[in-house]
Amino acid sequence: MNLPRLNWALSRLKVEHVTQQAAEASAALLKSAGLHGHKYAIDSMIAEAALRQQGPVALLTSDVDDIAKLCGDRVHLVRL
Repeated sequence: MNLPRLNWALSRLKVEHVTQQAAEASAALLKSAGLHGHKYAIDSMIAEAALRQQGPVALLTSDVDDIAKLCGDRVHLVRL
């Protein structure tokens, strides 16, 4: 493991708290995308946090299709 590289990557992370306001915005994203249910709950919280960031924003995900429904073209999605 390359510890300096890992430390650099970790220094770039930003921890986002799940707040009532974030949850409400997430629910609004789900509604506007026509999605519902627990399958999309975490995706919508991640999308909401990404959309709140100052751009440009890139999001690494294995679920590009669902995240794209929530973010549109406002977030650059990278498939893992």
